[in-house]
Amino acid sequence: MVDIDYYEVLEISRDADNETVKKAFRRLALKYHPDRNQGDKEAEHKFKEINEAYQCLGNEEKREIYDRYGKAGLNGSSGGFGGFEDFDLGDIFSSFFGGGFQESRKPKSVDNYPLDVEISLRVDFKDAVFGVQKELKYKIKTPCKTCNGSGSKDGKKTTCPHCGGRGKISERRGFMNYIQTCPYCKGSGQIIKEKCEKCHGLGYDEEEISFKFDVPKGVDTGLKIRIADKGNLSKTGEYGDLYVNIIVKEDDKFIRNGDDVYVEIPVFITQAMLGECILIPTLRGEKELRLHVGTKDKEQFVLEKEGIENIRTKEMGRLILQVSIKMPKKLDEQQEKLLKELQDSFGIKSNCVIEENLFDKIKGWFK
Repeated sequence: MVDIDYYEVLEISRDADNETVKKAFRRLALKYHPDRNQGDKEAEHKFKEINEAYQCLGNEEKREIYDRYGKAGLNGSSGGFGGFEDFDLGDIFSSFFGGGFQESRKPKSVDNYPLDVEISLRVDFKDAVFGVQKELKYKIKTPCKTCNGSGSKDGKKTTCPHCGGRGKISERRGFMNYIQTCPYCKGSGQIIKEKCEKCHGLGYDEEEISFKFDVPKGVDTGLKIRIADKGNLSKTGEYGDLYVNIIVKEDDKFIRNGDDVYVEIPVFITQAMLGECILIPTLRGEKELRLHVGTKDKEQFVLEKEGIENIRTKEMGRLILQVSIKMPKKLDEQQEKLLKELQDSFGIKSNCVIEENLFDKIKGWFK
């Protein structure tokens, strides 16, 4: 199955700004919303794609990852974003116009903790290039079995007296009313009178889990991979997702720039002058490189398809070799004699007045 292109779904160009993304989503979401197209399976499918595209392109961090790695960078080996049931027409209008639709007085049912879990995974440079299997160990939250996740000793909660069970409180400032989440019940609309002795009112226990995870080729620092159903457990038996933040350790030899890799190669001055064949390090072992006569310091040689495989397109980056000319710090008598003979062969006299055409001669050596 071919991945959908989020830009094509929202009918925008890849350089569209945030405002254009929002306008495109609003227009298409209203057009294809299931409430307006009841029974139309094609419209329902289209709305799911629009929702998925906007959740990515409407978020700067996710958009940057998508532009670089595609859906693989956002979702790992799992599926896409949430479906259309997360939105209604009121949500669409309020998200763009700051309200205008009456808010429900009934608070949403929530757990005492977020269901998604986020961890960091440090990966060696070579493992990031070629992929590796890692064991992930972390803790998840599960509803307390003693109080069934309520946090209450008797398993019951009472209506919050501060917000009247609405989960929100209003504060009047001048002519305006400001609505905010109730700080006493944290938006649940209910409070605990006597805390559960096992979880101390938290409503959850913690347990450590572990599993094997295949880190794909080409990952880089800043990539966030989503693994479905590996997060916290809700009171209704549903698992959240696990988000793995990749951190790639720097290598002492190779420097990464996207899919390209830079490496400095030391070259002795005589090797550069003679254009010798030298051994060079690559990501996949040593190779031979033939220098040309008169190779200069900081000169670069580019080896195509010797870099890192792009996690999205699977195309190979480049290996860029930069020459660092090395000279001897000390000479013995024999070496000094040979160098003076070489110098004389170029027409350079020691301890003499520089001729006017000397610089022209020097220029000619490097042509």
